[in-house]
Amino acid sequence: MAQASSMKLLGSRNMSCIVERMEWNNKMDLIAYGTEKGEVIIQRLNWQKIVTFPTPGEDVRVRSLSWQMDETLLAVGYSNGKVALLDAESETIISGLIYEDDIKKVYFSKAITCKDNLWSYKCHSRDRHKRFLPKLQPLTNIDPCLKTLDQKSFPKGSPCFLVVIMRSGKVHLLLLGALQAGSIDLTQHVMHPEQFDVYDVRLNGDFNAIYALLRDGEQLKVLHFHNQVLQDSMEPMLELATYCAHILETKNYINDTLQCITEAWETVQFEMDNKLTKYANSQAYGMISAHFMELHVFGFATLDFEEFLYDTLTEKGFKKIANSVDLSLSNLQSLVFKQLNGAAVHMFYFMNTILGFGRIAHYFESLIVPEVANDAMRACGTFLMKVREMQRQIDSLVNAMKLFHSWMVFTILRLSHQEIPDDMVFTEEENARLIEFFHCMEPDSSDQETPPANDGENGSTIKVTRSKFNLERVGQYLENVNLTQPEETECSTLWDQILQENECLRNSRLVVPQDIDSSLIQQREKMFNAIDEVFHKPTESISGSFKLSSCVIIGDLPEFADENDDFVHCTYYVNESSDPDAKCDMLAVTVSWQEVVVLEFNPERCTLRCTRIQLQPGPFTIQLHEDYYNLRFVDLQFYNEQSLSMLAQTTTPTPGVRPHSYFVQFSLSSSRNQSTFHRLGPLVKLMDTTLTHSIHNNPEGVSFKGLDGVCEMLAVSGSRKVATVLSDRKRKMTIFEMENNDDEDDDTEMSQASFLEISKESVMAGDTEKSESI
Repeated sequence: MAQASSMKLLGSRNMSCIVERMEWNNKMDLIAYGTEKGEVIIQRLNWQKIVTFPTPGEDVRVRSLSWQMDETLLAVGYSNGKVALLDAESETIISGLIYEDDIKKVYFSKAITCKDNLWSYKCHSRDRHKRFLPKLQPLTNIDPCLKTLDQKSFPKGSPCFLVVIMRSGKVHLLLLGALQAGSIDLTQHVMHPEQFDVYDVRLNGDFNAIYALLRDGEQLKVLHFHNQVLQDSMEPMLELATYCAHILETKNYINDTLQCITEAWETVQFEMDNKLTKYANSQAYGMISAHFMELHVFGFATLDFEEFLYDTLTEKGFKKIANSVDLSLSNLQSLVFKQLNGAAVHMFYFMNTILGFGRIAHYFESLIVPEVANDAMRACGTFLMKVREMQRQIDSLVNAMKLFHSWMVFTILRLSHQEIPDDMVFTEEENARLIEFFHCMEPDSSDQETPPANDGENGSTIKVTRSKFNLERVGQYLENVNLTQPEETECSTLWDQILQENECLRNSRLVVPQDIDSSLIQQREKMFNAIDEVFHKPTESISGSFKLSSCVIIGDLPEFADENDDFVHCTYYVNESSDPDAKCDMLAVTVSWQEVVVLEFNPERCTLRCTRIQLQPGPFTIQLHEDYYNLRFVDLQFYNEQSLSMLAQTTTPTPGVRPHSYFVQFSLSSSRNQSTFHRLGPLVKLMDTTLTHSIHNNPEGVSFKGLDGVCEMLAVSGSRKVATVLSDRKRKMTIFEMENNDDEDDDTEMSQASFLEISKESVMAGDTEKSESI
């Protein structure tokens, strides 16, 4: 064990803010801490700041921090119910979740490793879509400020669970940060829900059970829930979660693409409103179409209309408008044809794959309902058809607008008696298309709204909607209302004729339906809702499979007191030893200011080892320093599977003497002979069957290190061999090196160069700060 006497001071610094949470990265020399302003700051061991993530809102506090195992991904839980996944290396917000309640804690589980055996499920198709589907093109023209928490890629790396614990007692499990892999409401399993508080909820090492440390009335309990679905379906869940992450990424990509399409379309409308639509709105409904038709057929129009054409617009001004409109329509065509169409194909492929999983009933019966997956796949197909339909409308509008622009230039040149180029000649087909364009510009319809008019009673103006140069045929697809001008369908292909003649085939679930009246936005919402229904099944199956198998009563608690007087602190560690007797899930919890209980659950043996230690000396303890008689626990964390790090404070300081703290390193192996064994059953009461031992009676297994000031928080990392303490009202951070590892090869450290590239401070400033701190 690493004795505390070997602690080497690396440096200390007065922070410019109050630090409320700290967490060391398991692999790299990175520490993340949350401030009282709700910011999350990540810095290196040499005090070099890497990145600062701003608060998600006013008066928002950081509740919990957790690094993904051996990755640069950090999960942050906020008091407003938000959970953000932050990437320290790319300095970006990966994704986010929003809940309706205050968050108690969030954490990443250890990496999931599934056992390979003859009967296990192996698909090997997680990245097969990269072979068959083209890569989605980046959206280079999207405004960076439009990026929100839920519009980024999802985390990659070792598969694991993200567990979100709410203060209300609800616990949510997310596999790969994407798939809602079940939830549980702990208040349904306690006897006194009105006197309830949850301290921590942890997944066990085999991912088939959870341990919930909570208050139930005046009792401190650990509830053990077993889950058969998690035990039997881990590999199928990983496959489903992988495709769930792909689908969520594609959802975000579709939303971003539609945002870009809307911006491009607004540009088209703005350019048309600049002159043409503004003049059209000043005329009575039907007159603009009549003026264009008259000018095209007879070669002349009213004096006001001719004056508008060659005096107000001019040839040069109209060409400028036409070029801008053509460019925006070209961008619109590209976004729909490439980005949106590609995303729709990806979505259809992923849902088709999930439907195929659902037909493997032996593995996916508890996770996928084939009928629901089939409905979602058909919704994806309908969305793809709607994208193609909008694409045809855009192509038609582009061709019509190009012809209209050429005719307008020709007309302006003719009316202004300028020379007309020889190539500006319209064919009979183009003339017919122009007449159709003018006729559809302001169509005659029984349900066409009346033109603007004044209300005779109150003098107010009635606002109506009117057609504007056929733009509605495309713009209607970007509104969340039914189409006002649906595409005219003709039986142009043999397949269309077969569907029209055969009602049974037309209504078959194997055929993707075509929704003629829905807009693109409506069809997107229908597709998203159908996909969400697919992922309700795993949530329901896993949530319903949680069964309370054991209740361990650790001790009694006083009535609810002020939050500052709460002495319950806990820490959890998963031992991954290959020895069945040593492979235990360990939980340490303070049951009073001077006593801590260490529980070691062995799931394979169904046994529980309990060790109770206290800071107070026992009846046979030798004479101690006077400070050791007045210590209380402040914080604790597992240093590794063999050691427990604790932070203690003096409680009755001598008048005129400043109180101080001690860092305590306790060896678990040295206390094995003082532990008690218990058989896990429906109810286990530890108060009557365990004895408390003084920590001072085992001098070889414990060591004390005096610290300056009153320290209030502790963060340790056995893999990094460092410890950090906060003192002076959480404003002074002190870092210690726990073991001298200069002669060892550290293959877990990230290279200095990679972090210097993403550092917010200069290299010179970082080196200067490091030398000053040491």
